[in-house]
Amino acid sequence: MAVQLGDDAPNFQADTTEGKIDFYEFLGDDWGLLFSHPKDFTPVCTTELGAVARLKPEFDKRGVKVIGLSVDATGDHEAWAKDIEETQGAAPNYPLIADPDRKVADLYDMIHPNASDTVTVRSVFIIGPDKKIKLIITYPQSAGRNVDELLRVIDSLQLTAGYSVSTPVDWKDGEDVIIVPAVSDEDAKQKFPKGWKAIKPYLRVTPQPNK
Repeated sequence: MAVQLGDDAPNFQADTTEGKIDFYEFLGDDWGLLFSHPKDFTPVCTTELGAVARLKPEFDKRGVKVIGLSVDATGDHEAWAKDIEETQGAAPNYPLIADPDRKVADLYDMIHPNASDTVTVRSVFIIGPDKKIKLIITYPQSAGRNVDELLRVIDSLQLTAGYSVSTPVDWKDGEDVIIVPAVSDEDAKQKFPKGWKAIKPYLRVTPQPNK
């Protein structure tokens, strides 16, 4: 069965460009971002891996361990890294999983046979410190991901994990948030001393609580 939101992230052992890993040991107590690529030496993937490398300090700042995957061998990953650095200005500075037997791809249901039965789609999994799947995004092979969106949604997930709030459409870090309906007005007075604006009884907007 496919992994779903709230499931335990499947653990695995694998070869990577930074040596053998146990996925849970790699994550430790941090958040994790696992993202797959259809194949090495392909154009869209080249741009994506370079973008993530350039923005890795932003993931580090949020306590997020980044790791990529492709159904190719470690030697291919290492050779490809040179192309990525040459064309994108940054080589991968995070491990890339070698998955030629598709063990990890199958664990995470990254192969979608109606798209291709040999390569992974562009899957994204964000994993919390509790090893639960917090977010899943799946793109087709033809569409490159928006790395800024991954950072934005990590900000949302980390905020909502610590406070009884949700984030509205197009929210960015520092903007107002929504008090969840399960919190009564009486409890909200304690939780949100900055107050709130009740647009509707179920739509109460408050300043971001950790700012």
